[in-house]
Amino acid sequence: MEFHLDLVGGLAGDMFLAALLDAFPQHEPLVQRAIHSVFEERAIACSVVEHRDAVLRGRRFQVLARVSQRDAGLSGSTQAHVTWRSIRKRLEAAPLSPAVRDHAISIFELLADAEGHVHGIDPETVGFHEVGAWDSIADIVGAAAMIDAVGARGWTTSPVPLGGGHIGCAHGTLPVPAPATVQLLLGMPIIDDGIGGERVTPTGAAILKYLCPPGPKTTGAPPRVRTLIASGLGFGTRSLPGISNHLRVLCFEPMSASLEETERLLDVLEFEVDDQTGEDLGSGLERLRQHEAVLDVTQTPVFGKKGRIMFHVRVLVRHTQAEGVIAACFRETTTIGLRHQIVRGVALPRNTEHVSVDGHRLRVKVAQRPGGMTAKTESDDVQELGDHARRADLRTQAAQSALRAAGVDLDA
Repeated sequence: MEFHLDLVGGLAGDMFLAALLDAFPQHEPLVQRAIHSVFEERAIACSVVEHRDAVLRGRRFQVLARVSQRDAGLSGSTQAHVTWRSIRKRLEAAPLSPAVRDHAISIFELLADAEGHVHGIDPETVGFHEVGAWDSIADIVGAAAMIDAVGARGWTTSPVPLGGGHIGCAHGTLPVPAPATVQLLLGMPIIDDGIGGERVTPTGAAILKYLCPPGPKTTGAPPRVRTLIASGLGFGTRSLPGISNHLRVLCFEPMSASLEETERLLDVLEFEVDDQTGEDLGSGLERLRQHEAVLDVTQTPVFGKKGRIMFHVRVLVRHTQAEGVIAACFRETTTIGLRHQIVRGVALPRNTEHVSVDGHRLRVKVAQRPGGMTAKTESDDVQELGDHARRADLRTQAAQSALRAAGVDLDA
């Protein structure tokens, strides 16, 4: 499964948990056990409750303290100051599964690094305030349990809402987004939708960076066909003007596991040529086809201005290797500009077999299709081997030989 986080209202730890538990309520007991294992017995109470705003229905995740933070064993030098060192020791000592423990510690480490950077101190000496309170620890441990439970193959996110204004905290009055949140969101896509307030908390930003580290797969990946199998809405505690304050999670499955395994990104180059002879263009495109990064080159006659015939050229290139091919396009053709885009393609698993037929060594392309294997003999290998009927017979024999070598029973 793959998950997409749609940050409609923003993101906080409780919103993340609520959205996932709205989509997969069967995991609530697992989350409860993980959270309670970190605290002293009966220190907190967690609940997932149905919530409706003026427009939509979803869930909220609530954590209530049954004892003080100090009595729960979470105090550092003061009741409001919890060190990263003490939190990590508690997580390491708790009877969590290794995967859940690793997720939780990794998220907290991102927080510690961000806080250490903005305050100019060693992350090991960071003392958490609001984020170190029992409710945020519960949010992160619960998030870690859900991340492990759903076993996603990948996570993506919508642009992060910027928010704005100021917020009061243990450090005084800080701008929004908070400095630690800004540090965590570096490299992420940000959108200013004109609605202020704290839209993303430090906890939410740490979870987001852990699941969707900045890079080409975080957002903006080319669209592809998938099956939507689940969705969930998790609400925050605040009300926002003109927008529902929720996080929506979307869960997808690939249309076909076999196709998913053969998916790939491709660079596509396209341009038109109207001032080069057909013979010269043909020779240039043939040389372009020999480039090691080029997968295919096609040309199509099209009409340009004043009804003039010209050629549209399309080049498929191995992803990330377009730079050299672009130079080759300008070198081999008279075009003075081209278009470049990245698309997602699917290629069937295939290989080339070499078979002998009547003493001739022939190449056969064998492809694995969802319904079975197919084979096609390279036409160039039989061009000089007799008339049309003879060539057709050799192609058929070579294809059958390659399929039998691949284990296909042609007599069945």
